[in-house]
Amino acid sequence: VQLVESGGGLVQPGGSLRLSCAASGFTFKNYNLGWFRQVPGKEREGLSCTRGDDGSTYYTDSVKGRFTISRDNAKNTVYLQMDNLQPEDTADYYCATDWRDYSCKVGSLGLPGSSERYKYWGQGTQVTVSS
Repeated sequence: VQLVESGGGLVQPGGSLRLSCAASGFTFKNYNLGWFRQVPGKEREGLSCTRGDDGSTYYTDSVKGRFTISRDNAKNTVYLQMDNLQPEDTADYYCATDWRDYSCKVGSLGLPGSSERYKYWGQGTQVTVSS
């Protein structure tokens, strides 16, 4: 299994970025996919996920209405569109995947240790929001 994130960079407050995560080595359409972020010294935070079985999407409250997750099963790629970015969104962003039901369901992102529900991870891409 391989996950490769791209699209990070420096953006001004109020700006937008779209992160991409290209996947290989597994049956993409059957797997749940999640986006997380982490700042030094803090636990990895679950942001959004999309289910493989029905395409349902979930968001944590801190990004709801600003971030949009989407997946293209034909391209084996998951995206995170991030709008109205703020300095507090500065972090390393990771995509992850897992086949288990509990990795992406109502309330799963906000639980402590939500990242432990995902077995496979990308290497991350850095996002810096600064003027």
